[in-house]
Amino acid sequence: MSDAFAKAAKLCGELRAWLLNDAYPIWWEVGADHLRGGFFEKINQDGTPVEAPRRARVQPRQIYAFAAAKTLGWTGPADAAVAHGLDFFLGRYLRPDGLVRTLVGADGEPKDDSVVLYDQAFAIYGLAVAYRLTGEARLRDIAVTLRDALIAERKHPVAGFEEDSPRVTPLLSNPHMHLFEACLEWDEAGGDAQWRVLADEIANLAFSRFVDPKTGGVREYYDGDWNPAPGVDGRILEPGHQFEWGWLLMRWGSLAAHPNAIEAALRMIRIGEGPGVDPQRGVAFFSLLDDMTPHDLSARLWAQTERIKAGVLAAELTGDDSWWDVASAGAQGLLKYFDTPVPGLYRDRMQPDGTFVDEPAPASSLYHIVLAIAEFDRAVKARAG
Repeated sequence: MSDAFAKAAKLCGELRAWLLNDAYPIWWEVGADHLRGGFFEKINQDGTPVEAPRRARVQPRQIYAFAAAKTLGWTGPADAAVAHGLDFFLGRYLRPDGLVRTLVGADGEPKDDSVVLYDQAFAIYGLAVAYRLTGEARLRDIAVTLRDALIAERKHPVAGFEEDSPRVTPLLSNPHMHLFEACLEWDEAGGDAQWRVLADEIANLAFSRFVDPKTGGVREYYDGDWNPAPGVDGRILEPGHQFEWGWLLMRWGSLAAHPNAIEAALRMIRIGEGPGVDPQRGVAFFSLLDDMTPHDLSARLWAQTERIKAGVLAAELTGDDSWWDVASAGAQGLLKYFDTPVPGLYRDRMQPDGTFVDEPAPASSLYHIVLAIAEFDRAVKARAG
């Protein structure tokens, strides 16, 4: 056992213990709305829920978090939590055309019927993980209806999807990344062949348009023809997304037998791990410009979780134990965000001086945390035999 792996395994155990002992209990007992259904958007740092309208993207993320709970070893009511989330989501967010509205009130009544690509991606993802857990055919059918409606309503003439119809710009890589993730999830869960077709299309769009040919990094914003957006927006790269795209493209490269994809993914991860990390704070910060100079030095929690996932999968696929050090660095960075008055909550935004913004813990971040710990735990157990 290498020292790099031993250190990673120890940190993985710390994260898993925090999740099982502290996070899952409060996010179920307080974070679920046991009177009206669904999940609250945030929990205050004093441990009370925040009353606010509920975004479509948050409910499927919480469904995932609890769908993963049993495998991770939580002894709480994981199946009931998933059913609780599904009942609210399917009853309140589905539009008659099969797409998903973006916002409902705390009472479950529609507040905004807009169709946001990012929300559709997470709806498809949440249905996939719930289908894996329950095997319910209706979840598969709802996901196919949603996918086909999205293709009919928002397909870009070249590849990928429009943000709105009629067109608005900039077009974005981030929702495509999450749709890519959702397609891979359905492909692995036994969905129809169209999921792999769509995943392949998004991967090819990433390599042909999203990736900067000079640096190998993924940009965020594009014009209507998938060229970098004008001005500063077109120069922005987020370190967290280099890790996240890298992890997804390594998964796709393994599934589809594309070794070049894995090499390109490792190049992205090296951008995140090199110029995208502040050595003083030990965390990945928010954004770079395409000349690799810092753009926004605030540091979000989610970027640290993506650093873990990227390091873990890179170690597995390359056999190079130095990648475990990347996962460990991500874990050490993430643990900084868990220093809160109420155990199981977390901070979301670290400022450039290393202090945290004093604000409620967002439910949307739990998906990132759980997925990172689940990947870390799976890989550590596989390596340990």
